Amino acid sequence: MKFGCLFAVKDIKAARAFYEELFGLTVTDDFGLNIAFDCGLSLQQDFDWLTGIPKSEIKDKENNCELYFEAKNFEEFVSQLKSKGDICFLHDVVEYPWGQHVIRFYDLDNHLIEVGESMKSVVENFLSQGMTIAEIAEKMGADESSVQRMIQE
Repeated sequence: MKFGCLFAVKDIKAARAFYEELFGLTVTDDFGLNIAFDCGLSLQQDFDWLTGIPKSEIKDKENNCELYFEAKNFEEFVSQLKSKGDICFLHDVVEYPWGQHVIRFYDLDNHLIEVGESMKSVVENFLSQGMTIAEIAEKMGADESSVQRMIQE
């Protein structure tokens, strides 16, 4: 079984450009009003027509799920994101107790997106501070084998 995620969008061309430009995603299938990216995300214009759900019942900013991305160069991504004038932020960069920095914002159709620094980067930051594998695992709420795996990736 293959997993995918489909978001309803108002303007397929604008939404496609948003995801291609901001995240560097590549379209694998283009069916006009429906496109699929190489990461498993699909976008559908005219979702009401496709599903039979009245447009009035398709909500804006549901805020009960999000797309999640990890950035290899988090600071560079945040700088690029903030240089775009049309982004609606849920919040600025925050640091969670496990050491990861994240930012949340909405796409053009108000789908919530989280971009976090990669967990490998978090582990590498802790290692550079002199923390042991056991200390990192405890800080992150992970087991030591998971931390070891992140180091080896």
